[in-house]
Amino acid sequence: MNLDWLKRYMPRGLYGRAALILIVPVAVLVLVVSLIFIQRHFEDVTRQLTHGVVLELREVIELIEAQPDLDAGLAASRSLTDTLGMTVHTAAEPLSGDRRVFYDVSGREVIDTLRDGLDGVRAVDLRSSSRHVRVQIGTERGPIDVSFRRQRASASNPHQFIVLMATIGMFMTGIAFLYLRNQLRPITRMADAAEAFGKGRVVHYKPSGALEVRSAGRAFLDMRGRILRQIEQRTLMLSGVSHDLRTPLTRMKLTLSMLSDEAEADELRRDVEEMEQLIGAFLDFARSDQLEDPEPVEPVALAREVVEKAARHGGDVTLWQTPAAEETVILRRAAIERALGNLVGNAQRYADRALVSVEMRERQVIFCVEDDGPGIPEDLRDEAMKPFSRLDPARNQDRGSGVGLGLAIAHDIARRHGGNLRLGESAEMGGLKVELVLAR
Repeated sequence: MNLDWLKRYMPRGLYGRAALILIVPVAVLVLVVSLIFIQRHFEDVTRQLTHGVVLELREVIELIEAQPDLDAGLAASRSLTDTLGMTVHTAAEPLSGDRRVFYDVSGREVIDTLRDGLDGVRAVDLRSSSRHVRVQIGTERGPIDVSFRRQRASASNPHQFIVLMATIGMFMTGIAFLYLRNQLRPITRMADAAEAFGKGRVVHYKPSGALEVRSAGRAFLDMRGRILRQIEQRTLMLSGVSHDLRTPLTRMKLTLSMLSDEAEADELRRDVEEMEQLIGAFLDFARSDQLEDPEPVEPVALAREVVEKAARHGGDVTLWQTPAAEETVILRRAAIERALGNLVGNAQRYADRALVSVEMRERQVIFCVEDDGPGIPEDLRDEAMKPFSRLDPARNQDRGSGVGLGLAIAHDIARRHGGNLRLGESAEMGGLKVELVLAR
């Protein structure tokens, strides 16, 4: 049986599902027990009690009908009615039909038993007084009104039992939910710590809760520690290699400055400059893991600074779509500036014009860079975001091919902010469209 359609109506959160697990069994238990108890207990007890009242009323009616008139009959039956706890008097006005409140489920059984046992019942009133039953009966000497306590016809009103069951069920559900919330809180704390670590923040977390939750928490802490050590080792390795390469490069530059053959020196000097760019890219890639603490940042102002900086270096870059109102979000300013600068730099390298836009959503901040260059084919976009990847056939090579780390750095920074880097085709410019998506 396919129950996928049912999943659409189920709560998605852990608290909602836990509440459903608690409430549904309690509600079903109350409903089933109430129905069974009312049908098999209240109805049977009510039928037996009311049948006893019917027998007593028959005796009263026989005494009344044995007298020549109604007044004499009432006087003759007074001793019996007093003993039975009934009030019998001449009907003041004729009644018809039965009256009961909608929640008086045992009242229907009282009415049916009275009408089945007595032929002259004209009306049964259970509504005017919840503690008494009023019955109007037609006799051979005239109609009479009989009133007796409700407890003689039924044990008690079943709705009281239902209310009591529902109240106890709600009370116990509340207690169980409070206890379950304390059990779920360590899971939510661990989820918050994992989400923060995914965004590049290391928050304090101490395993607590049940044994299974503590075990999962300790496993998370061990995993986080291993990842941090690997990041530190990678950063130290790249920084060390890049630093060690700068020393021989400096000696090579000094040697080239003393060469007499300028043509040969210029060619070697370009190779040295390319190696310096490569080392600088290595350092930027290594620093992408060393993210500073988040701070309040205005995304539009940050994008404007990057565009102005790119324009000062001779690039045709324009900030064209921004929110109407300035908003402040918590971001890592230096890391986002580095990532956005790489995207704008790529657009300047491979295109003539570039457009930068900022979009503010409820849970996301999106920086978009579009250009009029050749773009990247769809089947090569995943490859383009890998480190040291060069897609020379897809891009212009006469403007410098770079070292293949620009998109990789931006992608890494986006993921460490809980976001992503999306590549597509620009509908406005016709070239590449890159969206730097960050979680707020």
